[in-house]
Amino acid sequence: MSWKSKGFDPNPKSMVTKKLTLLLCIGCFCAGMLFSDRMWTVPEAEDKTISRAMGVKDERLKLISEGCDPIRQKDVKHESKDILSEVSRTHNAIQTLDKTISNLEMELAATRAVQESIINGSPISDELKIPETNGKRKYLMVVGINTAFSSRKRRDSVRATWMPQGEERKKLEEEKGIIMRFVIGHSATSGGILDRAIEAEDRKHGDFLRLEHVEGYLELSAKTKTYFATAAALWDADFYVKVDDDVHVNIATLGATLARHRTKPRVYIGCMKSGPVLAQKGVRYHEPEHWKFGEEGNKYFRHATGQLYAISRDLASYISINQHVLHKYANEDVSLGSWFIGLDVDHIDDRSLCCGTTDCEWKAQAGNVCVASFDWTCSGICKSVERMKDVHRRCGEGKNALWTEA
Repeated sequence: MSWKSKGFDPNPKSMVTKKLTLLLCIGCFCAGMLFSDRMWTVPEAEDKTISRAMGVKDERLKLISEGCDPIRQKDVKHESKDILSEVSRTHNAIQTLDKTISNLEMELAATRAVQESIINGSPISDELKIPETNGKRKYLMVVGINTAFSSRKRRDSVRATWMPQGEERKKLEEEKGIIMRFVIGHSATSGGILDRAIEAEDRKHGDFLRLEHVEGYLELSAKTKTYFATAAALWDADFYVKVDDDVHVNIATLGATLARHRTKPRVYIGCMKSGPVLAQKGVRYHEPEHWKFGEEGNKYFRHATGQLYAISRDLASYISINQHVLHKYANEDVSLGSWFIGLDVDHIDDRSLCCGTTDCEWKAQAGNVCVASFDWTCSGICKSVERMKDVHRRCGEGKNALWTEA
């Protein structure tokens, strides 16, 4: 069999054609690969550009979300100033409103005091008449010296030492805004010999504040309520002070001490204590309602000792308005403390208001003059009538202190 008969042509031209065909295929393949690489390279570059653009946008959004956008920063600062300004105006408006409400409460207390006098058929004293609201004088403090019918000698010992008399007392009121009065009510038999004795003493000295109250040892809590209500109705003061007539007081130092707390709206100042609740009958300071304070052996809540304490105007107004529902415990200082439980009140524990009669002398020599001095064993100065002048000499702030204090 020949090669030709089997379909193979040994012609040289046929062999060349096959080689060219093979080379052409290889060339086409290479050209295709180059074209493919070119097509894929361009999108990759575009993707990188898009990614960078997206990154910048994300960073800008992050800055804006953090409040650092330079375009918005000025607007935010401006808005913050507007908000702070609005808050300040609101705060001032609230303070003004509080003052207005407090003034209205004081006028209401004065009106109630007059109405009660009319209802009870008691004569209205000149001091108890409703004062003019326009241009009402503002005082620093009203000092009420708690006294009794039998305490004439105690009152005289106070007049001879730390309580200014006559024109000097009037000058103290006018120039320093300090009111000082002995505080006393009426006897059980109105118009009796005891009342007439007080009236005669008042005509001589003019230093009494008479209350619509029947005197009695077991009525001290009621007397305290009536005193604060009456004083708040008569005088517009920053503070109202109660002190016993057997305690020595440095008035200028007291005024300076209270003035430091003038910006606080509700202040209760004194020597704070928490004594035991005495359940046993017959003992001094027995508490008939001891069961209200828990089990036997419990202590009272914190309250100021009764020899001297002071309250701010808002608290005096509170007592005046709510006096008919404020509960009275056996002990006057406990009663006062209970009226402020649950209120937003600053309790100021100031130990200069309860110095001992032996401590006050060396403290005064060291420049730390005490506000008040007494003996704890006697709940006042022991034998105060005989010893008040001596305590005043050793512990007094000096005669000119009242007029040199700012």
